[in-house]
Amino acid sequence: MVRTLIIGYGNPDREDDGVAWHILHRLAERWGRAVSPITESGGLNQLDESPALLAILQLTPELAEEIARYDYVCFVDAHTGAYNEDIRFQPIASNFQTSPFTHHLTPESCLFLAATLYGHAPRARVLSVRGYRFGFSRTLSPETAALVEEAVESILGWLEGKK
Repeated sequence: MVRTLIIGYGNPDREDDGVAWHILHRLAERWGRAVSPITESGGLNQLDESPALLAILQLTPELAEEIARYDYVCFVDAHTGAYNEDIRFQPIASNFQTSPFTHHLTPESCLFLAATLYGHAPRARVLSVRGYRFGFSRTLSPETAALVEEAVESILGWLEGKK
């Protein structure tokens, strides 16, 4: 059986920065899984079945151990217009990337840590959804909310190709 992990990260208290949480909750609902409302703290942690779902505030080095257990991983996050596309879904590879910020770890660096520390980096993709507002609210902007279903369908299509 192919083991797949979907990691959504961002701050659900900062409007569109929390789009990944909304996408993962929508996936869980589609699969008939029980979920807590996004308004509850603690994220979404469904690692007992595949595809596993994990909603967190930010990527950390400690994730490398969990990531190394999977065949495939998808990182889901918001972007601020860095890409032309509203939704960008692309493959990535293990690559150590330095950052001037100690709290910023990239998906590529997470894969690098998994390969270096645990001997395995899964095949990976990043799904990045355009965010428009990053104020203090748990509600997505109308523009980003309109992209959630398309992002969910992109992930479901990718997962279908893994079977």
